[in-house]
Amino acid sequence: MTTELLSFPKDFLWGTASAAYQVEGAANEDGRGPSIWDTFSHTPGCTEMDQHADVAVDQYHRYPEDIRWMQWMGVKAYRLSMSWSRVLPAGDGPANEKGFAYYDRLVDALLAAGITPWITLFHWDLPQALEDRFGGWRSPETARRFADYAAACMQRLSDRVTNWFTINEFVCVTDNGYSQGIFAPGLKLPRKPRNQVRHHALLAHGWGVQAMRAAARQPIRIGIAENMKACVPVFETDEHIAAARTAFRVENARFLTAIMEGRYLDSYLEDEGADAPEFTEAEMTAIGQPLDFIGANLYTPAHIRADAGAPHGYAEVPHPAGYPRMMPDWLFIGPSIGYWATRQLAEIWGVKAVYVTENGCGCPDKPTRGGQVLDTDRIMFLREYLMHMQRATREGWPLKGYFHWSLLDNYEWHRGYAQRFGLLYVNYATLARTPKLSAECYREMIRRNALA
Repeated sequence: MTTELLSFPKDFLWGTASAAYQVEGAANEDGRGPSIWDTFSHTPGCTEMDQHADVAVDQYHRYPEDIRWMQWMGVKAYRLSMSWSRVLPAGDGPANEKGFAYYDRLVDALLAAGITPWITLFHWDLPQALEDRFGGWRSPETARRFADYAAACMQRLSDRVTNWFTINEFVCVTDNGYSQGIFAPGLKLPRKPRNQVRHHALLAHGWGVQAMRAAARQPIRIGIAENMKACVPVFETDEHIAAARTAFRVENARFLTAIMEGRYLDSYLEDEGADAPEFTEAEMTAIGQPLDFIGANLYTPAHIRADAGAPHGYAEVPHPAGYPRMMPDWLFIGPSIGYWATRQLAEIWGVKAVYVTENGCGCPDKPTRGGQVLDTDRIMFLREYLMHMQRATREGWPLKGYFHWSLLDNYEWHRGYAQRFGLLYVNYATLARTPKLSAECYREMIRRNALA
């Protein structure tokens, strides 16, 4: 293939990503309040080997070094999240000046290095105080506090930060945390209250968007970072492509479709029956606030085939026993999802700007005797997924950038430190950072603005 066929658009945005609880550490420093993840990870039996992120990889103190590594790779953007309980320890009320000062320093250092900060307001670490007072996302009061928190962040940082995400991955906040119990706060609610939790999280997003636009100190851009169900046609014929497009809208009805259309699909409400969420038209109008871009967190595919006898005319094909996957048992390999998610967002809702806000893989990553990490498995993953994203740009679909997950090996939630997703290897004993072979590969792709 020629260089032209391998290249990305000139303004394609190359970045990396992280989340506050996974990287910051400094859990008990400078006035930070506890989050539900502090409580959950310190509860025996909730995480792998009872590991927590009190120190994590200490980006709170080591961010200048991490920024230098980003400069070395040539990345132009860093997607990070703010710790709600670091800046508002009680979830509302007086701001913690030392907490906001940290984000001032981080943002200023990124900008000075030529790296644009893209900030996620909520990446799962709800202040424990709101869980204690209101039951967390079981109450719309938490959604109202989120809007106030969002406004406070705009007042402090929107003079320098113009790209914002409200919430990262609704299903992980709601179902994983309040229904399956595998994420904080570790609850197993019945369907009716679970569905109301989902609705309150969507309300937080909608009210948050309104508050952000009202409080921003200059024009800003707002989106979500959603792990949408990525529906891929089993192969490319008109009928399977159409079935996958229908599936994308229906399978994402709980969150993405509700946001994009400002309503719940009739099929979703009918499926839930008496357990469907309670809502008002005004609430749905808020949830459906227009967005400037969509962030897609893309890892694994759902293969869809046309089936005239199935509801909605499609069926999902289960992964066979021999289907290839990466180290995490859930990470089935599906490189074409970057193409299909972008195309379907554009075809269904007319989305004008899509960013892949997370994509990467967990690997065992063991250094050689010479200290190198030769992660050819991650390079394979990176190259194959980006090949299909490049196809999306080549065909004119609105994919505008890519944020690799993640910059660093870090705390992987209930899996602790067992799975490494970083481009930079972290020695958890010394916290020293070392670029993996994949970091060199990513650096070369950014340098070329093309596949390598």
